[in-house]
Amino acid sequence: MPEASASLHEPEDRLSPEVIDRHRAIVSLIEELEAADWYDQRAAAAGDAELRDIITHNRDEEKEHAMMLLEWLRRNDPGFAEQIDVYIKAEGPVVKAEEAASGDEGGASGGSSGGSLGIGSLRGHAVS
Repeated sequence: MPEASASLHEPEDRLSPEVIDRHRAIVSLIEELEAADWYDQRAAAAGDAELRDIITHNRDEEKEHAMMLLEWLRRNDPGFAEQIDVYIKAEGPVVKAEEAASGDEGGASGGSSGGSLGIGSLRGHAVS
C-alpha cells in the first residue's frame, strides 16, 4: 500500500489489517470532506447558474461519500460508534451533548453532580 502508507505514523508491518483499513477509511473521509469544501467554495464563486448547479450536485455527492465512510467507521470502530451515539442528532448545544448523554448536566466543574464522581452509590454494597 505505497500511496496510503505514506501517511501512516507507524511501520506498516506493526499494524493489523483492521488498523490499516480504518486508516484507509479515515484518509478517504478526509479527502471527501476536503472535496466537498472545495466544491462548496467553487459553487459560491461561480457566476453561471448552470455551472453552479453542477458543482453543487458534485459537492453533495462528496457529502454522500463522506457519510458512507462515516457509517463504515461506526460499524468497524467501537470508539466512533460510541461518539456517534452521543453527538449525532443530539438536541441543544453540541458541546453539551456529552453531558446530556452521561446525565451530568452540570458539567465537569461540579454543577449539579452533587459532588459525585459519576460512579454511583456504594451504600448497601458489601466490600470484599
